[in-house]
Amino acid sequence: MSDAKTSGAGNPRANIPLTDVMLRRLKLKPLLIFERVLSSSSIARAARELNLTQPAVTKAIQELEADLDVPLFERTNRGVTPTCYGTLLGTRVKTVIAELRYLTDELNTFRTGDSGHVIIGTVISASARLLPQAITRLKQQRPGVLVTVRDGPTDQLFPALATGELDIVVGRLPERDLPLARMYAFEHSVLYREALCAVVGCKHPLAKRIDIQLSDLLDWPWIFPLQVSPARLTAEHLFLDAGLSIPTNVVESLSVLTNIGLMQDSPSISLMPRAVAQHFANLNLLSILELGDLGDFGDIGYSIRTDREPTPAAQAFIKCLKETAAEY
Repeated sequence: MSDAKTSGAGNPRANIPLTDVMLRRLKLKPLLIFERVLSSSSIARAARELNLTQPAVTKAIQELEADLDVPLFERTNRGVTPTCYGTLLGTRVKTVIAELRYLTDELNTFRTGDSGHVIIGTVISASARLLPQAITRLKQQRPGVLVTVRDGPTDQLFPALATGELDIVVGRLPERDLPLARMYAFEHSVLYREALCAVVGCKHPLAKRIDIQLSDLLDWPWIFPLQVSPARLTAEHLFLDAGLSIPTNVVESLSVLTNIGLMQDSPSISLMPRAVAQHFANLNLLSILELGDLGDFGDIGYSIRTDREPTPAAQAFIKCLKETAAEY
C-alpha cells in the first residue's frame, strides 16, 4: 500500500534510531485509524465507521507507513491485508488503545466517582443468568458506568483479554491442564460449580417422559458445541463413558438464539449448564429432560489479567459478580 523503503542509502532516516522516530513523530489518530482498518480489512469500511473520507484514511495510513519506514498493508481484490509489519503493529496498538481506555476510566472515576467503561467477554454458561443479573446490580449502583458485552468462543475471548480488548471474561473456566489455561498470565477465580442437563423444545416427544435413559437420545438430532470449545469434549465423553457411540446427526453451534430456535422448530437435543437451562425453562422456551445431572460442566467464574490491576469500573463489576453468584 505504501512506497516506504525499509533501508538503503539516500534514506534520511536510515541511521536514526526507530525509538526516536516513534517518540517524536507518531500520533495517536493515525494509530486509531490503522487499528480500524486492520479490524475491518477495508479502507472504505473503516472510513464509514470513523466518519472520515476514504482519502483521509488512506493518507493517515501512508503517513504512518512513512514514519515507521515499513509497509503496513497490501491491497487485494477483497480489501487490504496486513503485512508482517502490520500484524506486529496491530498487536501492540490494541494494547496501547486498551491502556488509554484504562487511563480514561481511572481519570473519570477519580473525577466523578461514578463513570468508566467495563468490557466483558462471555460464553453461554454465564450469558443467560449470571451476567445479566450482575450487570443489573452494577447499573443500579453505578448507572454512569458503560458496560460492553462481547460473546464468543473461549479461544477468541482469552487472546482479547490478553491484549486488553476485554477487561474480564465470565463463564466456564478453562481446565488447568488445557493449553489455554497456561498460555497467558491470567487469574481465574471460581464463583460456583455447574452441572450439565439435557434440554429440548417444549413440544419434543421426550419433554414429558420421566423414564428416559441416555441411550434413548442417540437417534435424535443433537446440537453440540464447536470442536474448539472445551464443552465439546465434555459432551462427547458423556456418551463414551456410558459405553455408547457419539450421536452422528449433529449441528455444531455456540449461538444461544440459534440453538433455542432449532430446539423449538425441530426435535433437537442439547446439553446446557443447569442454571442456564432452568432460566429458559422458566420462560417456557425449553424443557429439561428427566435424566438428572449428566456430569460436571465445570467451574463458572471470571478471568482477569495478572499483569495489571483491573480498572475501577471492572473492580465494581467483579464485586457485583461475586454478590450475584453468592445468592445461587
